[in-house]
Amino acid sequence: MRRVIIFRNGSAVDGKVVLVTNSLQELLRISSQKLQLKAKLLFTPQGGEIDDIALIRDDDILYVSEGEPFKAPLDINFRQRSFASHSDWILLNIGGRLFSTTKSTIITKEPDSMIARMFSSEPLMCPSPQDANGAYLIDRSPTYFEPILGYLRHGELILDKNVNPQGVLEEAKFYGILSLIPILESIIASEESPPTDPNCIPLTRQDVIKALISTTSSSELRFQGVNLMGADLSRLDLRNINFKYANLQGACLRGANLSYSCLERADLSGANMEGAVLHSVKMVCANLEGAVLKGANMEDPLGNRTNMEGVNLKAANLEGSQMAGVNLRVAKLKNANLQNCDLRGTILAGADLENCDLSGSDLHEANLRGANLKGASFELMLTPLHMAQAIR
Repeated sequence: MRRVIIFRNGSAVDGKVVLVTNSLQELLRISSQKLQLKAKLLFTPQGGEIDDIALIRDDDILYVSEGEPFKAPLDINFRQRSFASHSDWILLNIGGRLFSTTKSTIITKEPDSMIARMFSSEPLMCPSPQDANGAYLIDRSPTYFEPILGYLRHGELILDKNVNPQGVLEEAKFYGILSLIPILESIIASEESPPTDPNCIPLTRQDVIKALISTTSSSELRFQGVNLMGADLSRLDLRNINFKYANLQGACLRGANLSYSCLERADLSGANMEGAVLHSVKMVCANLEGAVLKGANMEDPLGNRTNMEGVNLKAANLEGSQMAGVNLRVAKLKNANLQNCDLRGTILAGADLENCDLSGSDLHEANLRGANLKGASFELMLTPLHMAQAIR
């Protein structure tokens, strides 16, 4: 359900907030009652005539006419003064589109987010510039911001069928709405994930070896969505294989070479990957909760980076791993063991490192901006941790 603010054509006062129902005719009827006139036409603040209910967005400001042409309000700054009289209300100009909301809506649900800090009583960052109407200017997509604002208002994420959740996810990351990120990732995963057969029998080590032998080096080998739960794949050459969405829960990949393979959104929870070679692996949003990656090597000598953005490594054991330059942006590493790891230049921006043990690790030039470092241990570090690395 959308709401709009209506004014008489050419007026800047006595506006009414009304709900947009199912048709333009119904909105005109309601406008007639609210403003005590015979409403025939609706205009945008720029003078464009509304002839389709689908063109109206939540919190739009509209002017109601009895048939006469559009008249601009005499006081172009009326909205600035109107909102100033209610100190909690603010106007946002997102990519050229206006949104009206309250500071409490922006701040209450995600008080530590970037956008909340813009409007807190003691802001930690410079406020955004304002346009002529007093609206705060933010150069981002209004289409993807609308569902985020709805989420901040009532705690539910509602996406129109023509809105790409990937775009909303990028905006949620930009605004720092951390509680929304896993919800969107789950939606994206459900849309992309192929259907699985619960009665599918897991493949064995012998099945995998047969596939490796029968596939030429120039052909792509795909195990996408395959059930490999508990399989013994230790010390196998699994380079360049597509394991996207594969079920590898509890699998043994000890000493395996997975360089340049795709493990995106694969389930590796509880897997043993001790000593595995993971050069330039794509492991975005994979589940490695409780996995053992002790002594794993992710530092590609060719300079290509392993991508583990958004990966779940809660309670995982990565002790002694070579992880220089790995992308772990917004990764979940709560209670993980990262002792004596090479983390030089690693991207840990926005990562959850609560209660992580980073003792003896090398974090030289690592990006820790916005990371959650609550309870993390940094004893016996090889290089000092600069405070600038840990500031959002």
